[in-house]
Amino acid sequence: MIAQIMEITDFNATELDVYARLTENQLLNRHEPEKGIFIAESPKVIERALESGCVPLSFLVEHRHLETQARELLERCPEVPVYTAEFDVLTQLTGFKLTRGMLCAMRRPKLPDPEEICQKADRLVILENVVNPTNVGAIFRSAAALHMDGILLTPGCSNPLYRRAARVSMGTVFQIPWTFFNDGFAWPDTGLEKLRRLGFCTVAMALSEDSVSIDDPVLMKEEKLAVILGTEGDGLASSTIADCDYTVRIPMSHNVDSLNVAAASAVAFWELGKRPGM
Repeated sequence: MIAQIMEITDFNATELDVYARLTENQLLNRHEPEKGIFIAESPKVIERALESGCVPLSFLVEHRHLETQARELLERCPEVPVYTAEFDVLTQLTGFKLTRGMLCAMRRPKLPDPEEICQKADRLVILENVVNPTNVGAIFRSAAALHMDGILLTPGCSNPLYRRAARVSMGTVFQIPWTFFNDGFAWPDTGLEKLRRLGFCTVAMALSEDSVSIDDPVLMKEEKLAVILGTEGDGLASSTIADCDYTVRIPMSHNVDSLNVAAASAVAFWELGKRPGM
C-alpha cells in the first residue's frame, strides 16, 4: 500500500526545497550534521540506501513509475510522503530530467570512526583530495566490486553522498564501509602512523623513478594494504608519497603517462585486492 501520494501543484512548496532549491552543501548541514540530508537518485540507489538502514523523508516520483519500478520501494515505506507529477511538470525542478524517474530525500547516516573501519579491513582505500564527485562515485563502485574492504577520505574530497557521486557508484556508497579522516585520525599528520600501527603497508599510486610495478610479487605478500590515490591532475602530495612504504605504478604503453584516477583505481583494486595465496 502506498499511503501518502501528493500531486505537485505548487513548486514553491517548502517540502520540495530539498529537491529543487537546496545546494549539496546546504543539504550536508555542516553546522548540525545530525540534521543532514542527501538525495538518492534512481530505484537501484534508493533500494541500496534503504537496505543499509538509511531513513527516508520523502519521495519524488514521476507518475508513470508509481505502478511500475517505484511501487515496491514505496510499499516498503508506507508512512513516507510521495510527491508526484507528470514528467513535463517535474522537469521544472532542477535536474529532474537527468534522473531515472525517482528521487528520495534521506537522513544522512552517522559515519563510523576511521579506526573502526581499519580494524575490520585487510585492503583499504585512501582518497586524498579527490574533488570530482563522478570520480568518487566510480572509485566506490570499483572498490566494492574488486575486493576492497573500506574507504577513508580526506576532508578535501567530494562527499560520497552527493547526488552525482551516489548515482555513479550505483549505490555502492551504501555497501562498502567509509568515513572521513577526523581530528583523532588526521591525514597525513597521524594517519599514516596509525595505519602502520594497525598493521597496514601503505601504497602510494604515483609515477616516480623509484616506483615498483603494480604486479610486483612483493606486494602480494603483504597481509594488509592501504592503497592511496590522489587528486585529479596533480596526484598525491609529494610528502604523502615520501612517507609511504611503496610507490606503485601501472605499466602503460603508447607513451600514455597516466590514467584518470577512477580508471587507475579499478586497475589498482583488481591487482592489489588479491590476498596472499590467491
